[in-house]
Amino acid sequence: MFKSIVYQIPFFLFFMMSQVGLGRQHPIQVLTAKTGLVALWDFKEPAGTPRNAVGKGDFPLNEMNGPIARMEEGPLSGFSSHFGKNVFLALPYEKTGALNIHGKGQEISVMAWVKWFGKTGFVGGMWNEYTDGGKRQYGLFVDLPHYNGANQVCGHVSANGGPTPPFPYSCDYSASNQELTRGKWHFIAFTYDGTYIKSYLDGEFQERAPEPIKNTQVFPGLPDGLVHSKNPYYFPDGLGDNGSDFTVGAVVLQRGMGNFFNGLIGGLAVFDRVLDEGELLEINRLTMNQTAPQ
Repeated sequence: MFKSIVYQIPFFLFFMMSQVGLGRQHPIQVLTAKTGLVALWDFKEPAGTPRNAVGKGDFPLNEMNGPIARMEEGPLSGFSSHFGKNVFLALPYEKTGALNIHGKGQEISVMAWVKWFGKTGFVGGMWNEYTDGGKRQYGLFVDLPHYNGANQVCGHVSANGGPTPPFPYSCDYSASNQELTRGKWHFIAFTYDGTYIKSYLDGEFQERAPEPIKNTQVFPGLPDGLVHSKNPYYFPDGLGDNGSDFTVGAVVLQRGMGNFFNGLIGGLAVFDRVLDEGELLEINRLTMNQTAPQ
């Protein structure tokens, strides 16, 4: 009898462990099961090929200015794309389809898994700062210091596509209270509910108190500049349909393509609704636990 128990216990434990494993969903399964998903890219494709999405279309992102290396690390698929100087991915405006999220009161969530190495960088969205006066719409950035977003997650939106009057640039973005750590994988996101933009780092939203906004002084009617909260950021004007391509890793500036992302992108997702903090914290827990040790 003693011998029988000794042999049965390991088998029982193995059986229970296998059942737990069978019930565990892959993070991509969790994300694709969520309502409102428009597109999810996991960047598993090798250099020289389009990066395809799952969701409401495959939305193939084509390499621009040369190949983008595939790295064997990343929270979703185990892979990521390595962005550096001059390279980016693009989908022409006429093929954006459901990615062209716009309208008064329209909601949106944009999230990404990034290992950032430093400097201002565009992660993804429909954002063009120059052509025809600007075709800005929505975009996820890191490190926008000009209007109080240094080293932070920044969610940018626009109604008319141009700069924010009376300034030379658009200042309509939220900026996370927390700062990114360079060379570390992070889950970054922003949401917009038609009234407020919110930026999240690792699934967490932290409110920022009202503060003086840099580079807004001595403009007409603003001798002392703006004072407001950067997180959440109040913007009731909605999202315009402004004609931008969907790009990853860079945007159109006056001098040409710029704000090149410096680092790895291991996933990017767009939803046409707001995901709340509970959902984002759960996504962070599910996905970042998959990341290889640093």
